[in-house]
Amino acid sequence: IWIFHGFYAEEKLVGNLASMSTSERIKAIQKMPETMKKKREIRNKVLKEITKKSRHHSTQHPCCTQCLQGTVVSFRRFGNSLSEYFHLLQLWHKTLKIIGAEFGTSVLSYFIFLKWLLTFNIFSFLINFSFITIPQFVAAEPNNLSFTGLELFTGAGYFQQTVLYYGFYTNATISKIENGPSYNMQLAYIFTIGIYFVICFFILLFSMAKSFCRNFINPQTYSGNASKLLCTWDFNVTNEKAVTLKQKNLSTQIKEDLTEVNREVLNLTVTERVVCIVIHLVSWLASLGTAIAACAGVYFLSINNLKLFVKGHKNDLESQAAMLVLPIVTSLLNTFIPFFYSWLGHLESFQTPGHQIYVTITRNIVLKISIVGILCYYWLNIVAASESQCWETLVGQDIYRLVLVDFIFCLLGSLFGEFLRRIIGTTVCVSLGLPEFDIGRNVLDLIYAQTLTWIGILFSPLLPGIQMISFSIVFCVKKVSLMMNCQPPRKVWRTAQMTTSFMFLLFFPSFLGVLSVIAVTVWRLKPSAECGPFRGLSSMYAAVSEWIKILENYTASKWVVWIYHNLIASELFFFILSVLVLIITYLYWQIIEGRKTMTKLLRKQILN
Repeated sequence: IWIFHGFYAEEKLVGNLASMSTSERIKAIQKMPETMKKKREIRNKVLKEITKKSRHHSTQHPCCTQCLQGTVVSFRRFGNSLSEYFHLLQLWHKTLKIIGAEFGTSVLSYFIFLKWLLTFNIFSFLINFSFITIPQFVAAEPNNLSFTGLELFTGAGYFQQTVLYYGFYTNATISKIENGPSYNMQLAYIFTIGIYFVICFFILLFSMAKSFCRNFINPQTYSGNASKLLCTWDFNVTNEKAVTLKQKNLSTQIKEDLTEVNREVLNLTVTERVVCIVIHLVSWLASLGTAIAACAGVYFLSINNLKLFVKGHKNDLESQAAMLVLPIVTSLLNTFIPFFYSWLGHLESFQTPGHQIYVTITRNIVLKISIVGILCYYWLNIVAASESQCWETLVGQDIYRLVLVDFIFCLLGSLFGEFLRRIIGTTVCVSLGLPEFDIGRNVLDLIYAQTLTWIGILFSPLLPGIQMISFSIVFCVKKVSLMMNCQPPRKVWRTAQMTTSFMFLLFFPSFLGVLSVIAVTVWRLKPSAECGPFRGLSSMYAAVSEWIKILENYTASKWVVWIYHNLIASELFFFILSVLVLIITYLYWQIIEGRKTMTKLLRKQILN
């Protein structure tokens, strides 16, 4: 009897839900005190009931209406199925939950940032491969060079005559059928890369704005202590492992919030303050001096490296080894100098771990961006003016080697650096204990690698695919090394604002610096005369100018010519656009300040 009664009640519930509108039905199902699995079952039954009713009344509706209703229901089912499995298909979703529960949000922010960069490279690879590489396969000539295996490390040899590098791409208009549709490789190359950078620009701006609003404007709304303690638990979680993981996660977040609330302010004497200031100054002088010395070493090494390439080598093995000197030395500097910066951070004894990490990140960004700046000067002013037949391919090979060697050093740092530190801390010197995950150094390694990838896109269109594979391996290796070798931070602290800082550093100086390098290459430098899609032109941008001149002869394309002359090629348009952006930013900032003031006043009224 009870089973029959339950079945009847469920059928009645399904009938009532089926008679509701779509929005009312969704809200009613969401408010049910049932598990997610049960809610999905009820929703599927409701959709089946709606389908039965539509078939039952099919004689009362014309054919077009029946087809329309059937299509709507089918799309709705398809959308619901996608929403069910999309959460499960999220990359490393469970792994990120475990890391957040065990090590807190500070370490978790690094892995979220790494995953975010991986999606960038997947997007870039798909665009370049679809619009640049696939058309080149149609017009590609056979590669007569032999493959020895050393090319995997040097990027030269066999790879020089493949779609990996700029020099292999044709400057012809591709057409397989006479008098049929054609594909202009020059325009495809410059427009694909240009549109990609425009999309990246807006994605970075939107991501920074969204993260800034969430973490800086009103962070209490998202991480209130009372609400987190009383209202955060998800009663739909029924799996035992998921419950344990959720408990650990909430426990870690509450500890972080309590640390922020109970943070003590040290009252130092005048002498202690003077000593701290002196230590900070000496540390900054040491870090800046080290960065200048590293940049000077990279510059002189790159000059000698180019001389070796111009002279040539009789011994092939010697030539291959000479190609790896510059990336190995650069990676050594980028690997060991940050350890010196971390030691300086411990020496300075900052009041909070957050201050130490931000200072370490600042010093590392100065080092890495300075080295990248020196390399860009070397590529654009020395390599581009050299006697090389295809200087763009030479630059692409240099960036390929830098990306590859940096990836190898990153793996070695995890497999041996953190592993050996764990062995020393547990056997030789037990007082050291297990190492902590160095967030600042690891984040700057990611920004450095992504900066090289963005610069290399113009000279090696498939470089994002290589970086995509390397970031996937780095994620897995870092996760294993973190779980096996590292301990949670000794000082628990909340890092809701750290992801915003990572995005800002990726935008400036990394992304804006890359845009400057690409702009100089496209507008100022003369392409090689014997290779690449822009051979024979005064600059890469000249391909667009010549295309516009051709369009001026066609009446149907006058609107494109007008947009080019009045918008794209107009300094006044960009000046007005910049002024509007600044005005909107100022108004938005004032609205934010007004809301913050109103929030403070309302809180005071509540307390009183």
